[in-house]
Amino acid sequence: MTTDLNPQKQHMSDESMVRTLAAQTEAVWPQERQLISSYRLPEAAEVLDVGSGTGEFTARLAEFLPQASLLGVEILPQLVAHARQQHARLAPRLEFKTGDAFALDFPDAGFDFVTCRHMLQSVPEPQRVIAELIRVTRPGGRLHLLVEDYGMIHAYPTRHELDGFWQRAMAGFVTAMQVDPRIGRRTWTELQVRGIRELAVHYITVDSLRVPRHTMARIFESWRDGYAKTVAQVTGMPADEAYAGFTEVADCIRNPQGYAVWQVPVVTGLKPEM
Repeated sequence: MTTDLNPQKQHMSDESMVRTLAAQTEAVWPQERQLISSYRLPEAAEVLDVGSGTGEFTARLAEFLPQASLLGVEILPQLVAHARQQHARLAPRLEFKTGDAFALDFPDAGFDFVTCRHMLQSVPEPQRVIAELIRVTRPGGRLHLLVEDYGMIHAYPTRHELDGFWQRAMAGFVTAMQVDPRIGRRTWTELQVRGIRELAVHYITVDSLRVPRHTMARIFESWRDGYAKTVAQVTGMPADEAYAGFTEVADCIRNPQGYAVWQVPVVTGLKPEM
């Protein structure tokens, strides 16, 4: 059993994470909104967003679902406080509370729509979180898991070949933190074996054609500021090499002749009726 179920709390607490979540949501939301609109959720849906961070997504979802009641759960109190302050205009219909995704403090089958985004790749034993997400979903309710996979990032041109950089970084995090940077490709099976029906995998394409270049570049620059030092530590690569790995992607994005893409899987399905 892994003892530290939040091995990246230092990164999540860093000021760069506020920038990361803002840029990621700005990049992803236009395509994600279209996907959510296809779900035919109840008008007055009860919604739970697990790992809500600064509430960037949860607030957009509240505006998109004007009759729904939404609750964001986040393990770090400082991010909960930030979310409450930033999105106070949507209270009390939108609330944020501190909670543990491995042991959600809710009864079974309490929510029509349960979301978890940009989180499962950062924790050990993600299958335990998935089991909790299913537990609190009502029969007939929908799960919406946006699950990162760092093998789905490409950029050209860059000074150095970056596939090796991402491979080394992923291997280092697997060893040091016992997390799965490729959980995005596993999640369909994790839900399928737990009986979720009408499963589908959609891909949000965050690239330099669909997303403003400055927005996409900000994702990699904020990742760099929060994670480059740790990448160097867990891989043994020089710090300047770790820093450059992120910077070269951002530079490629800002280059009008460059193309970069990050494919982000969204796995969705319905909990079976009783």
